[in-house]
Amino acid sequence: MALIDMISSRAAAPLRRSAFSLTDYLALRRSRRALARLDARGLQDIGIDSQAAEIEARRSFWDVPDTWKDQ
Repeated sequence: MALIDMISSRAAAPLRRSAFSLTDYLALRRSRRALARLDARGLQDIGIDSQAAEIEARRSFWDVPDTWKDQ
């Protein structure tokens, strides 16, 4: 591997770890919309109450979960 390739790949590595694709954001949006459509039994199945589901469903698609921020 040439030196310039090594430098380029090292410089781009932090960007790859912290950047999310449009597909990721759209999937998050779809998940939150699906969460908003669950009834009481569906919410019970996944172990959250209706208030927590409503709060999560109202978050904007760019408001990513904390677990995404650690990546």
